[in-house]
Parts: sequence; C-alpha cells; structure tokens
Amino acid sequence: MDALDVARWQFGVTTVYHFLFVPLTIGLSVLVAILQTRWHRTGEQRYLRLTRFYGKLFLINFAMGVVTGIVQEFQFGMNWSDYSRFVGDVFGAPLAIEALLAFFLESTFIGLWIFGWDRLPRRIHLATIWAAALGSTLSAYFILAANSWMQNPVGYRINPDTGRAELTDIGAVLTNKVTLVTFPHTIAGCFLVAGSLMVAVAAWHLRRPAGQDTADGTGRPGPAAEDRPDVAAGEDRAAFRYAARFGAWVTLAAAVAVVVTGDLQGKIMTQVQPMKMAAAEALYDTEAPASLSVFTVGSLDGSRELFALKIPYLLSVLGTGDPNGEVRGINDLQAQYVAQYGPGSYTPIIPVTYWSFRFMIGFGLAAAAIAALVLWTHRRGRTPNSRWLVRAGLVMPVLPLAANCFGWIFTEMGRQPWVVFGEMLTRDGVSRSVSLAEVLTSFTAFTLVYATLAVVEVRLLIRYARAGLPDTGPPPEPDTDTDDENRPLAFAY
Repeated sequence: MDALDVARWQFGVTTVYHFLFVPLTIGLSVLVAILQTRWHRTGEQRYLRLTRFYGKLFLINFAMGVVTGIVQEFQFGMNWSDYSRFVGDVFGAPLAIEALLAFFLESTFIGLWIFGWDRLPRRIHLATIWAAALGSTLSAYFILAANSWMQNPVGYRINPDTGRAELTDIGAVLTNKVTLVTFPHTIAGCFLVAGSLMVAVAAWHLRRPAGQDTADGTGRPGPAAEDRPDVAAGEDRAAFRYAARFGAWVTLAAAVAVVVTGDLQGKIMTQVQPMKMAAAEALYDTEAPASLSVFTVGSLDGSRELFALKIPYLLSVLGTGDPNGEVRGINDLQAQYVAQYGPGSYTPIIPVTYWSFRFMIGFGLAAAAIAALVLWTHRRGRTPNSRWLVRAGLVMPVLPLAANCFGWIFTEMGRQPWVVFGEMLTRDGVSRSVSLAEVLTSFTAFTLVYATLAVVEVRLLIRYARAGLPDTGPPPEPDTDTDDENRPLAFAY
C-alpha cells in the first residue's frame, strides 16, 4: 500500500458518503416546493403540514450535505495537487460558477424560506423554495459538467510550455455531450431517492395506530390525535396517504426517466469510453450482436466465464441502438490503447465494474417495484395495514441510494486508469509531497468524523420523521406595522 492507494480510498469514501445527501437534497427540495404550491393554490391545511414536515427533513439533510461537501474541494489540493495543477484552468471554471451562482442562490433562498413564513407575502415565500430548488439543480449541472470533462475532455488545449490543460471554450465544456445525458440521468435518480423517502415515512405513519404520534419527536406517545382540537387522527392519515401515493408516483416516474436517460447514456458512453462499456459486461472479445448477462459466475479477476444468464442482443441495443450492432471487447481496446498511449494496462477492475453496473440497475428497479406495489395496495381509497408492506416501504430509500452510489462507483472505476480520459493517468495526479502517514492520518480522521455525522444524521431524521405532522395553523400574513424591523425572525422549524 502506498499514498496513491490511500488517497484513492479516501476520495472514494468521502465522495460516496457526500453523495448520500445530494440526491435527497435535490429531489426533496422540488417535492417540498410542489407541496407548498398545492397549499398555496388550494388552501388545504394538509399540504401546509406536509410541507413543514418534509421541509424539516430536507433542511436536516441539506445541512449535512453542505458539511460533507466542503471536504471534497480540500482534497484536490491536499492529495491530488498534480491533478489540480494540470486541470485547474478548466476544472475550476464550472466549479466556480457552481459556488458563485448555484450554491449562493440555493443557500440564500433557503434562508429566506426558513425565516420568511410570517414576513414575506405567501406568493413571494413560495417563490423562495422554488428558487432554492433551482439552485440545487443548477449546482448539480455545473458539478456534472466538471466531472464530464474528466470523462470526455472538450474545449481545451494543452500548453506545451507548462504542460497544463487550458480552457479555450467554456461553452463546449458546459454542453459536453456526456453532461447533457448525465445530468437528466442523475436528476431522475435524485427524484427516485426523494420519492422513496416520502413513501417510507408515510407508510410507517399509516401503519401506526391512531393516537400514537409523538409530536415532541422523543418517541414517547403523545396525546391522541382525536383529542387535539386542531387536527383529527383521520386527517393525519389522509395526509400521509396522499404523501404515500404522491411519493410512489414520483418514484415510478423517476424510474422510467432513469431507464430512458440511462439508455441514452449507454450510447454516449460507448462512443467516448468504449472500454467502460466493455468492462460493464466483462466483454473481452468483440461481438456483434452482443448479449447482456443478468448474472455471471466467473474467475476472481473476471477474465473467464464459468456460467452466465444472458439476454440476447441487449448489450448491442444499449451500446449502439442496433440489435446487431458491434460492441468492441476489452482485448481489442487494450491493444488500441497500447498503440495510442504507450505500454501499460488500460483495463479497469472488471469485477467491480461488472457488479456495480448490475447493482445500480437492480436496486433502482427494486425501488420502482415497491412503489408500484404501494400504488396497487392504495387503489380505490384503500389504506393497507400490512406489516410486510411497511417493511418493504421502509427499505425503499436505501435501494435508490445504493443504486446511486453503485452508479458513481461504476462511472469512476470504469474510467480507470485515467483520471482525465486520454490525458492524465490517476497515478500521475496524486500529490507527490504527501507521505503515506499523512494520507492515512487524514483518511482516519475524515472517516471517524463522517461516521459521527452519519449517526447524527440518522438520529435526527428518525426523530423528526417519527414526530409526525406539525400541529400548526396557516402562517400569519406579513405584519406591516411600523415597528416591523424590531420584530424577531420567526424560525418555522
């Protein structure tokens, strides 16, 4: 083990951990905005209560995402200084736009949304959550543009004097064809996660007996819902039933979007990174037509197949759009890259790419299947009360989160050994002045801190999810008294 190995592990662990928060933040911001819009248009209190309830979960997740995301940029300078020096002129542009435009837009309007319930007109206040959701989505676009440049470098030139990549066309970077297919695919995955969480929380509350809500969030039984004058137990169940169906429809729609955009992404990937597509199937020899295996038993290094269950023509369709299309194999591509880039292995770790690709698809489809089951059991006004359905619902958020993580593992591991495809190998991007002991120290520290934050995050989400819908009437209209500037800010959560 050397500093390169530990630096890669550190970046992988911190990145995957950070991405646990990103899809939920992006997806849930839009769903909360939709719920508040429903309240604004209809005036029904259940939509306001759902907005406050899921809005609190959104804010907890957003705060954790910000904390964990800061570490990502530090690592570029700490452990990957040679990479930063090479790509800084290009990579820094979309990241700077993300920070100065998207993140400031998101964070500013989230603050206005939190403290503006009794100070802003309702229409303006509604606009603040939509602006925050827009900021979250734009933030994802600019970050994906930076990452897509690593997958398919465009709009740059290599300065022969400095040996650095220099930006020549920011438009080409922002409209990279990899970005244009990766962005909708990622956003669809975000809604898959957010819809699943909405279903899980609603299903858990629907399973609980009436009057067992814990409004203080401590887990101790509170007053029966029917004893409270402002809300009946039946209204709580009706609200959660709406949330369960709404979340299930969002999950199903997102699953369809993931499949469609994933198909488009597969074709672009075959064009710009054919080795990644070959590694996804452990396809060593070029085939036309090419089958996609659902399950394979092979050697540990993935080089030899012992048994496989295959779907004919599917890999050709996914990679080329033609059932008889040719998909190039690992051996042919390795020979091409050796001739093009010089001696060395240009093959990623095949078992990792093969199984991460299938876990990504499998977990996503499982979440969609549970969502369809939820809709089926809630048809015609029914509210099912089966323990196994609730257990399946509680697993739902974990499935798309796992699918998202395995998707990123496939994306980044499938690019190896390149950190910038065709331009810089991963081993050449590591900081040469950082010792193994220093990287181990930071890796250990980050892992411990992140483990602590994980416990805090889960406990907070569970506590406030168990608390149930808030007992609140509609927010008061803005006060126009002359001493308004002396009135304290109202924190709605």
